[in-house]
Order: sequence, then structure tokens, then C-alpha cells
Amino acid sequence: MYIETIRHLHCTVLRAGGELDHAGRVRFSACIKAVWDWSVGPVLVFDLADLDFYDSSVIGVLAMAMQRMEEQGSGRIILVRPSDHLLSVLRLTDLLSRVELRESVEETVAELMLHDAARGSPHPRFSTPGPRP
Repeated sequence: MYIETIRHLHCTVLRAGGELDHAGRVRFSACIKAVWDWSVGPVLVFDLADLDFYDSSVIGVLAMAMQRMEEQGSGRIILVRPSDHLLSVLRLTDLLSRVELRESVEETVAELMLHDAARGSPHPRFSTPGPRP
């Protein structure tokens, strides 16, 4: 299994390929924990289209992230190009309503950038503090 992480200003992309089994779940969960604070929220974009095989571990990985977001009271999970099988599993486990679906990583990153630009709010990590009284 390989895991690639890409840090963007408004999100973190996690791309995984190969076989996601129990051992892969441990590695993937550790990777998510390591990049958790890379984006505000956080906003995690999962591209799992290159997974050749996965078992219930994929649900464990996503559920772990969802639970942590729920505990924090913020965050988003976006799945890019999920397989029909993964969509069925998410539907059966009632997790589908807790993720957002997109067709492209590039379009998702652009959409997030445009959304924040349209709101006119600077990114909190890069804003300049105002003068102190």
C-alpha cells in the first residue's frame, strides 16, 4: 500500500493505492493523525480510486476521522471518485451522509480556494494580526 499526502492551503489530500487491509489501516490512520492540523477544520480530501483491494479497514479509517471531527465539532471529509462498491458499503453503514463526494481532486482544491476567496476571509494561519490597543 502507498499513501501520498499533499498539503494545500485549504485542505489536505490523501491519496492511497494498493491493498488496504489491517496493516494498511494502521499506517493510514497514523498518516491521518500526522497531517490532521495541516488544514483548518480539518478538510481531508481522500482519493482512494487507486486501491486495488480493501476490506472493512477502509471504513475503520474513515470512521476514525469522522469520530475525531465529531469530538472537535468541525471538519470535512471529501471522497474523490469513490468506487461503486465503496459507495454501497458507506450507504450500508450509514456513513455516506457524513462525507462529501467529488469527481476530481483538482476541482475540489480549486472549489475550496474559490469558496474562501468569495467569503473574503483570510486564512487564519496566514492572517496578519491587527494593531494592539
